[in-house]
Amino acid sequence: MFRRGSDALEVMLVHPGGPFYRNKDNGVWTIPKGEVEEGEALLRRARTEFEEEVGIPANGDWIDLGWVKQKGGKTVYAWAFEGNLPDNFQVCSNNFEMEWPPRSRKMESFPEVDKACFFPLEEARPKLKATQTPFLDRLVEALEARSREQNS
Repeated sequence: MFRRGSDALEVMLVHPGGPFYRNKDNGVWTIPKGEVEEGEALLRRARTEFEEEVGIPANGDWIDLGWVKQKGGKTVYAWAFEGNLPDNFQVCSNNFEMEWPPRSRKMESFPEVDKACFFPLEEARPKLKATQTPFLDRLVEALEARSREQNS
């Protein structure tokens, strides 16, 4: 999700939940994303993941931002849409379970996402996983191309 702030373009990023990311900031934020089921439409999965991780529906005029391959080998496809978070927004994410503390044999539940915030592009770059930063450039290029088309 992106919005056009009074001074600059802003993008919404999510911070992963759980104990491993609790005190981490730069380089760990991400776009809302998840696993695709075999035969499932990619854009449909993207919309579902956005709603599951952020807690609000993803609606808008979709901009295809292509894909990137992350360090671990996962391919991430992305789309953007213009929108905003509702007043009094609080992130409402699905939970996952893991053994915590390690080797305790005790299962603990954590939110997949613990924060969702808008950032100006300059602030978003260092926060975002490095392999996902090309999506920021592609969004800017797509919006500039749309603006040129509208002005022609």
